[in-house]
Amino acid sequence: MVDTLSPSDRSKRMSRVRAKGNRSTEGHVEEVLRQACIAGWIKHPPNVPGRPDFFFPSIRLAIFIDGCFWHACPRCARRTPATRTAFWRKKIDGNRRRDNRTHRRLRRLGYHVVRVWEHELRLGRWIGRIRRIISPHAGAEATPHPMRSDRLSSSAMRLSFTSTRNPTASAAPTKMP
Repeated sequence: MVDTLSPSDRSKRMSRVRAKGNRSTEGHVEEVLRQACIAGWIKHPPNVPGRPDFFFPSIRLAIFIDGCFWHACPRCARRTPATRTAFWRKKIDGNRRRDNRTHRRLRRLGYHVVRVWEHELRLGRWIGRIRRIISPHAGAEATPHPMRSDRLSSSAMRLSFTSTRNPTASAAPTKMP
């Protein structure tokens, strides 16, 4: 497939892709977490290895939202661009290797690590994975919030819960039991 953009136009377009604050991925996750009244998370904490997209300090849960192209999703199997294929293969392979190193390091330090693929956001099942991790640690009730249920999407409604944990607890890593 031939790239229809000139090299300078392609460069301009690619320069606008940001590692954080992406509305279609991180923005969607943030919106669902807020709709579900899930509190206690922070975005891109500088003191946590890998700077996860979302982090719950009280339970040391790191959530990474991975773009299917940039992180080489095995399900989507997005094609490598036809131009500069060696560069793109090296770039995407480097991203995957870094992801694996970060995942192993966080696990060794006692963190829970969840990676959510971009395509999983459309399905809405990712929130169930988050719920299963948060519920036992936060003492949360998995019931819809009575005052907000009319405004919640079906996936967010299934996950609304009230946490009794202090969301400002220390993010210092300790070993998990």
